[in-house]
Amino acid sequence: MTATPGGSAPDPQFGQGTALTLLAALGFAAVSTLTSVAVGHGTSLANVLTWRYVLASVVLVAYVGARGYPRMASREVAKFIFIGGGGQALLVGLALSSIAYIPVATLAFLFYTYPSWVTIVQAVRGAERVTMRRVIALGLSFGGIVVIAGVPLGARLGAVAVGAPAPGPDAGYWTGVGLALAAAVVYGAYIPTMQVLQKSHAVPVTSALAKIGSAACFLVWSASNRSFDMHLSASAWGTIAALALFSTVLPSVFFLMGLMRLGPVRTAIVSTVEPFITAIIGAVVLGQALTARTLVGGAMIVSAVVILQYRRERVA
Repeated sequence: MTATPGGSAPDPQFGQGTALTLLAALGFAAVSTLTSVAVGHGTSLANVLTWRYVLASVVLVAYVGARGYPRMASREVAKFIFIGGGGQALLVGLALSSIAYIPVATLAFLFYTYPSWVTIVQAVRGAERVTMRRVIALGLSFGGIVVIAGVPLGARLGAVAVGAPAPGPDAGYWTGVGLALAAAVVYGAYIPTMQVLQKSHAVPVTSALAKIGSAACFLVWSASNRSFDMHLSASAWGTIAALALFSTVLPSVFFLMGLMRLGPVRTAIVSTVEPFITAIIGAVVLGQALTARTLVGGAMIVSAVVILQYRRERVA
């Protein structure tokens, strides 16, 4: 059902799609905070990510099995496990490693530069033209990086104090910034790569395979640094379960449902609330300070995303 020419009957699909996309954004926005909480319960980041993806894989495989999707060729399965899973593990590992050095809000906004990196990758590949609109968006995005990362956290100019701990050394801060931006760059290359691989395969199937590949990568990581552990506290298990279900599996489903109702461009624009939600959750749950510099730079980055998605026929 669509709106009448007079505009008196709003499209219910739009409201449903917006609500579903916001739910997905809320789930994804809680990833870094839930990860910080889980690590705070006495386990390593590698172990948290191992169990997060093991549990997510179990849920997705069960869903795929129940739906009876057709089998994929073994060669295609291998691609999604090794390329999809390995790429996902790399970008997630880089991004979440940064929270040892920078607030989750800073990570969220710096990572959200990934559409700009996608644009650059597509331009280098000759898949998209470099228009004035995209040049302006890239300028805003990279300007936002400069605003956010231009002064070490020790300055805290214009900070809205919410009980954050004293900032770490400048070297650690720049390490965190580098990890967050590296994750965004990897994601910028990962998205067009997965577009090529996806073809006509069912998204739940390819998502399950990628989660299996990521779980294997994180298992190798946790085993190699001898941090793999099954004997966790009830609080740690509860946080990891919430991370797997409410911030991994369900947001993916909600996002796809929202995408079906809103279309790619509107979905991408509604999703720009995600880094702001991350900043708020980090401030409330972790007691991390929100700075004027972070919010202004973040607003520039999000504006760039809106510009890049506006009138775009297809979103990666």
